[in-house]
Amino acid sequence: MSKNETVHYDGPAGGWGSVRGIARIFAKELNSPAVADTLRRQNKPGGFMCVSCAWTKPADHHPLEFCENGAKATLWELTTRRCTPDFFAKHTVTELRGWKDHDLEQEGRLTHPMRYDRNSDHYVPCSWEEAFSAIGQELKALDPKSVVFYTSGRASLETSYLYALFARLYGNNNLPDSSNMCHETTSVGLKKVIGASVGTAVFQDFSTCDAIFFFGQNTGSNSPRFLHPLQEAVKRGCKIVTFNPVREKGLETMINPQSPTEMLTGKETQISCQYHQVKTGGDIAAIMGMCKHVFAKEDEARQQGRKVIDRDFVEQHTNSFDAFEEKVRATSWEEIERESGLDRAALEAAGQVYVDAEKVIGIYGMGLTQQVGGFESIAMLVNMLLLKGNIGRDGTGISPVRGHSNVQGQRTVGISEKPKLVPLDKLSSMFGFDPPKEKGVNTVEACEGILDGSIRGFVSLGGNFVRAIPDHDVMETAWTKMRLTVQIATKLNRSHLINGEVAYLLPCLGRSEEDMQEGGPQTVSMEDSLSCIHGSVGKHKPASEHLLSELAIVAGMAKATLPPNPKVKWDEWTGDYGKVRDLIEETYPDKFHDFNKRLFTPGGFYRGNSARERIWKTKSGKAEFTVPEALSAAGFEDREGRYRLMTLRSNDQFNTTIYGYSDRLRGIEGTRDVLLINPKEMEKLGLQEGQVVELQTDVDDGQERKVGGLKVLPFQLPDGCVAGYYPELNPLIPLSHHEKFSQTPAAKAVPVRILP
Repeated sequence: MSKNETVHYDGPAGGWGSVRGIARIFAKELNSPAVADTLRRQNKPGGFMCVSCAWTKPADHHPLEFCENGAKATLWELTTRRCTPDFFAKHTVTELRGWKDHDLEQEGRLTHPMRYDRNSDHYVPCSWEEAFSAIGQELKALDPKSVVFYTSGRASLETSYLYALFARLYGNNNLPDSSNMCHETTSVGLKKVIGASVGTAVFQDFSTCDAIFFFGQNTGSNSPRFLHPLQEAVKRGCKIVTFNPVREKGLETMINPQSPTEMLTGKETQISCQYHQVKTGGDIAAIMGMCKHVFAKEDEARQQGRKVIDRDFVEQHTNSFDAFEEKVRATSWEEIERESGLDRAALEAAGQVYVDAEKVIGIYGMGLTQQVGGFESIAMLVNMLLLKGNIGRDGTGISPVRGHSNVQGQRTVGISEKPKLVPLDKLSSMFGFDPPKEKGVNTVEACEGILDGSIRGFVSLGGNFVRAIPDHDVMETAWTKMRLTVQIATKLNRSHLINGEVAYLLPCLGRSEEDMQEGGPQTVSMEDSLSCIHGSVGKHKPASEHLLSELAIVAGMAKATLPPNPKVKWDEWTGDYGKVRDLIEETYPDKFHDFNKRLFTPGGFYRGNSARERIWKTKSGKAEFTVPEALSAAGFEDREGRYRLMTLRSNDQFNTTIYGYSDRLRGIEGTRDVLLINPKEMEKLGLQEGQVVELQTDVDDGQERKVGGLKVLPFQLPDGCVAGYYPELNPLIPLSHHEKFSQTPAAKAVPVRILP
C-alpha cells in the first residue's frame, strides 16, 4: 500500500504547523493581550500549571513551556466569549441538544449559577444560596448509596481531597473519576505485578536511557511537550521503537518550535528508529515475539559464557519466571505473526534493540489500557522489562502517559471507589466519623445503576460524563430518570443538557484565574504523570464576578448537606487552601511531608514509588512475571466482515473538548464524521473514497448500535482495523465491553461491521 494513496500529513510534528494551530485558536477566541502573560507563566515554578495533559513540568524549563494543545486549552479557558443567562433564555435545552460539541463550548465561559426549569425547558439563573440549599435538601432526602460523586481529571489536589471527604461524610465511596475511562487498567495492573499503581520512571531517566519502547500512545497530539525530551534522547543516541496501529507524526518526525535554527532551516528529527503498525489488540503478541527473540539471544550468549537476561535480578526480585519462560518458548512464531499483524523479522529487529540496550523505558497509553485484555498487555510489557532488570534502576522504568492534568493526583488524595486504597482509620480519627467501608461504584457500575434505577443522584465535578461514556444513546434516556443532577463546569457541554428531575449548572473559576478567598489569593496543586507535585497560581481576572472556585462550591454543597461537625471546618478551609494541604499531609505523611514548604519546588517534588526502590508490595513480595491467557487483547474473535474499530482523538481536541475540525497531523480537515480504512480493505468491500457508510456493532446482546453518516477515507492502517473519532463513535461501544479487571471501556478494539 502506497502512503500516497491514503489521507496523510507530509510535515513533521511541531514546527510552523503548531504555531499556526495556536494562532488560529487565539484569533477564534478573541483573546486579549493579557493572555500572553498567562502563557509565559505556564508550567513554570511559581506559575500556572496547564489544564491539559499531565506530562511533567521540568525544573530546567524552556522560555515557553507549553505545547500546541496546552496553549489551546489555556486560550479556550480564557476566551472573551460569555455564556450568560440571556443565552439560556433564548434557547431551550431540547434545542441545544441538537448542537455539536464544538458549538456548545464555543459559546464561552459560564457566568452565573443556573437551575433547570423543566416546565419551560430552560436554564434560569439562581443565587448560590438557593442552589446550595436545594442541592443539600435533595441529597439529604436521597439514600447516600444512590448518589454518585464523579470528578474529571482537572480538579486540584485540595478540591479532590475535600470532595472525597464530602462523599464519605455523606455516606458512600461512590467516587469514580475519569481514570475509570482511561488508565484504571494501569492502577489495577501495575499494582498486581509490581505493587505500585503508577509508573516508576522519573524525568531524569529520559536523559540516561538507551532505548524507549512506545505502545499505543500518541505523543504528538496528547502530550506534545514530551517530544522535547524524546528529541534530546534521539540526538544523544537513544533508540525509540514504536508500536501503534496508526502512524502518528509525533513519533515519526518533529521540528522543535522553540529552536530558531530548526524553524528557519526546516531540519527535522526522526524520532522512531523503528515504527511497527501492530494490529489493534495485538500488543501482547508483539511483545511475546520480542521476548522470544531475547530468549534466543540468551541461549546464544550462554554458549559463549555471556548473558542477556539479568539472572541475578530475576532470581532475587521476581516470581514465576519459569512459567513465563515456558510460555514464551512454547508459543509459535506463526501464532505471534497472526495475532500481532507483524512479521517475525520486524519483531526480531525490535527485540534486538532491547537486547543491545542497557537501560530501557517502556511507555504506553490507552492503546493498551482500553482493551478487554488490557491488564495482560501491560503485564507483558512489565515481563519484558523485568527480563533485563529494567525497573528500579536509573534510566529505566515503566511509564504510562496519563491524559488529564491531575487525574493521577486525585487518586493519590482519596478519589477512589475502593476503600482499601484510602486510610479510612486516619480519616475517622481526624474528622470524628465512621467512614463507609462498602466499595463504591466505578464508571461502568455507575452507568449500570443509572440504567436499573438504583442510582438517583449524580454530582459531577467537571467533565462531560454523559458524552464520554459507552452506550451513551441508551444512557441519555436513562439519565433523565434520576432525581438530582449537579454539574460544576467552566463551559457548556452536552452533559449539562441531559438533566435529572432537579438539575443545577454551577460555574467555577478556571485554574488560570485568580482565586481570591478570605485569606487572600490562593494556590492549588496537582500531580503529574511522573508522580511529581506542583503548585499553581492563577492570576488572570475571573470571567465573571459570580464565579466560585471548585473548592468553594464543594464546601458550599457540603455545608448545606451535612450536620455540623466541629472537626470539619469548611469555611476555614475555603479561606485558606494551605490548611487543606496540612490535612493532606496529615493523612498521607509519607508522600506529602512538608507539603506547603515544598509546593513550588522546581520540577515539582517527587512523592516516591516503592517499585522504583525495588520494594515490591505484591502478594509474593516480588515483581510478578505473568503468563497471558491469549495473544490478542481484543476480547473477541475475528470473523468474515467483522472489523476492529479503534476510537481516536484528533490534533484539534482534548478529551471531549473539540477545538475545531482540523486534524492536521493526519491530514483530515473540515469534518469528524469519518471512517478510516486501508485501501486494500476498501477494495475488498467495494468502497470508494468519500462514500458515506454506517457502522454497526457486531455484538449479539439484543441491542442495536449504529452510527451513520461516516465518510470513507483511505488511511494507512493494519488489515482488519478501522478507526474513527471519539466521542462521536461512543454509541458503538457496549457498556459490557470493558477490560476484565478494571472495567475500563475497551474503546480501542470494538467489533463492528460496515454497512454501505
